[in-house]
Amino acid sequence: MTSRSDLSEGARNLLQHCGDFTAGSEILIVHEDPAFGWYDNAAPLAVAAEAEALGLKPRLVKVGAPSDRLAPETTALIEQYDNCIFFSRIGDQDRFAEVPAGKTKVMSYIRSAEMLASEFGRTNHEAMLVLKKAIDAILRNADRIEITCPLGSYLTGVISDAARSSDTDVSVRRFPMGVPQPIEALEFGGRVALSRYLTPTGSRVYDPPFLKIGATAFAHVAQGRIEFFSGDTETIRLVERHYERVSNQFGIDPQVVHSWHAGIHPGSSYDQAAGDDPDRWSNTVFTNPRILHFHTCGAYAPGEICWMLMDHTVRIDGVALWEDGAIHPERFAQTSSCLDQWPELRPIFENPSPLIGI
Repeated sequence: MTSRSDLSEGARNLLQHCGDFTAGSEILIVHEDPAFGWYDNAAPLAVAAEAEALGLKPRLVKVGAPSDRLAPETTALIEQYDNCIFFSRIGDQDRFAEVPAGKTKVMSYIRSAEMLASEFGRTNHEAMLVLKKAIDAILRNADRIEITCPLGSYLTGVISDAARSSDTDVSVRRFPMGVPQPIEALEFGGRVALSRYLTPTGSRVYDPPFLKIGATAFAHVAQGRIEFFSGDTETIRLVERHYERVSNQFGIDPQVVHSWHAGIHPGSSYDQAAGDDPDRWSNTVFTNPRILHFHTCGAYAPGEICWMLMDHTVRIDGVALWEDGAIHPERFAQTSSCLDQWPELRPIFENPSPLIGI
């Protein structure tokens, strides 16, 4: 049973440590109809109740599933508020768009009250933000990065000079903080194993939203572009048709491998079967350190098609920050100091959740 105190702690973490909302702030909480199977009502209601207890002024509005265009009345209502929290996929669609000065938008990847009350929801957001920035610095300053996985992925590359000097990331605040800044794939090459599902990035809406993969295939990449696919003939045919359909729908370059990043939150957990809804699965579990995903199909972040690697290893100048799906912040000075600064992080890194729906 979900503890009321844990639920309140998770809600305060979102409101205070992520949103930085102060007493008197008016907040629009946009929550998705539970009928679509992504969010429950209990989590946004708990956040609204905690907001009132903290002297904030919340307003709840229920919305439907994402579409290419928001309902005009929804758009108008969101524009009226300086502060918005999205328990809805529509908050994820424009996460790379610039948020106007003076406005705060929070995208919640908390799907239920149970998640809000878990370690995923309660781990201090400020601590995870500091850790995320340390990982960003480690990756940006790397001379060489190598990615492997048990299915045979082998991708190596360097960070471009432009990417080294850039700290560009999503403009909305994400809760919980679960991934570092995307790493540009322009100077990466090798092969990436494609297995189980190709999934959407949450950027745009297309149907069907995913492709189930039977036999593992490989995407061969050079300088951030897909050169060709190899492996099972039928799988390759389906993958190529999927890329053709999505790229034609939006008029985008299907060959682009734009960027990648891996999960950094050991409290992230997914206890449902991935096959029940591969779209929901991939857009929830990506924050778990056992998952690394690529943004492909489209020369922009986040592209439209995800590749999901599991139990990967990422070596940075020969040292594995992720090894076999486990993240090791103790191996780098910058991230190790975060554990010293925020000792509450140590227990979740020592006992990460293994649950990723597979």
